Parts: sequence; C-alpha cells; structure tokens
Amino acid sequence: MDFVEEIIKFALKEDIGHGDITSESIFPENHKSTAVVKAKQDLTVCGERVVEGFKKFFPETEFVIFKKDGEEVKNGDIIYSLSGKTVDLLKLERSFLNFIQRLSGIATATKKFVKELKGSGIKVLDTRKTTPGMRSLEKYAVKTGGGFNHRFGLYDGVLIKENHIKAAGSIKKAVDLCRKNVHHLIKIEVEVENLKQLEEALKAEADGVLLDNMSVGEIEKACELKKEYNFFIEVSGGITVEKLKNLKNLDIDYISSGAITHSAGIVDLTMLIT
Repeated sequence: MDFVEEIIKFALKEDIGHGDITSESIFPENHKSTAVVKAKQDLTVCGERVVEGFKKFFPETEFVIFKKDGEEVKNGDIIYSLSGKTVDLLKLERSFLNFIQRLSGIATATKKFVKELKGSGIKVLDTRKTTPGMRSLEKYAVKTGGGFNHRFGLYDGVLIKENHIKAAGSIKKAVDLCRKNVHHLIKIEVEVENLKQLEEALKAEADGVLLDNMSVGEIEKACELKKEYNFFIEVSGGITVEKLKNLKNLDIDYISSGAITHSAGIVDLTMLIT
C-alpha cells in the first residue's frame, strides 16, 4: 500500500467507523446511483492521485475524470462523475471532497503566484509548512499548480538556518562542517537576514542563500553580488502575490512561500447525486 492509499484508508476509517448508519438504513445493498462533483467557484483542479487511491477502496465504483489535474475550471463545471452503489457513494463523499478541495486549493493558490511571475524565469517553491501526513500530496498539488518543490524533508537538502548558525557559532563554521560531512552532489544553502550575513555566507562559499524577510532594496544589493560570486538566490518571508510585483524583475532564482500550502484554504466543491 502506497502513502496515498494509507492516508485515504485513515480518512475513511475516521469518517465511516463501523458503518454509515443513515445511508445503510435507507438504501438496500443493490441500490445504485450516479453523482457528479461540481465546482462552485473558479479554480485549478488537483486530485487525480486521490481518484486512483479511492478506486482501490471502492472497486465497484466507476470514476470518470472530466477535468484533468492542472486545468482551470469555472464555477459550475463538472470535474468528476461517480457511478456505483448508492451507499458507497455516500460513504466516500465527504472524505473524497475533503482531499480534492484541499489539494485544489493549493494548486489554485500556486497558479496565482506562477501567473504573476510569468516571463521572469523565477521559480515558485513550496516549503515544509505542510499538513502533517499530507506533505507528499500537498507538494504534488504545488507542482500541479505550476510550482516546484523545495526539499521534501530534512534528509534531502542542506539549508543552514538561524538556529544552526547560533548553535554552531557562525555561518562559516556551519558551512565548513556541512561541506565536510555531506557528499559533493549536495548544494549548501544558507538562510540570511541581512547583507552582513550574506557577505559571510558568500565568503564561506555557500552555493546559495535564502534571503529571509529582507527589503526590496536589500534584495537588489544581493543581486548585484552575483557579478562577483557564483551563487543562487532564494527569497522568502511573508511572500504574497502583491509583493511579487516588486520582485519579478530582479535577478532572483527562486521565491519560496509557505502560504501556498499552509494558508491556501480549500476551494468550494459539491457532490450531487443525479
């Protein structure tokens, strides 16, 4: 069982428990229906991996995809149809919608960032600020919205942050220790909060820097240093679509945002038996 199926299994157990006492009291086992999932707002769809997962738990239910992942749909559009036992449709309804609404919310939020940066060459990245247990799906939703994934966890990328620096004693010490202990294919990125820290990171030969909550003026000065040093620039900290207007013309490589996952919210969908 892969991670998506494990998450779905837990969600169904949480919602259904030992059975749907309402639906099972009304409908006989052989009663069948068709339902449609419709958008109640404009959105970017994300959910095909969830559809595939639900098929494993409801093999007698037919799922038809009308709108593929990444498609922008309008209020009123049909996204999926489901046909099968009425009791099964009612059992899966809430959990299925919860997943699709959440992932489509992230894809929709990400798409807004991507559109604002169109033509700039800057990539939109997610962060580790995700719902516990949902990181793989939420990062999948970011990619569906046109964004890119930052490191998945603590194990697949070096990012030296404020507490690493304080505990190590300096940026240089932290960079030197990482350089010594990780293999040569891993890049070393340092989070900096001001131009003095940036200079220290560059002198320590960091591969890149994350400019955290720095002003546009400071970011411009950091970009100027690319003429002297070979490094990449990631910008983060309170990033909104509105703030992108002041950043998209700068020599930035990446902009990362926790908001596209932790504050994306859900989109409005409904599932109706027809």
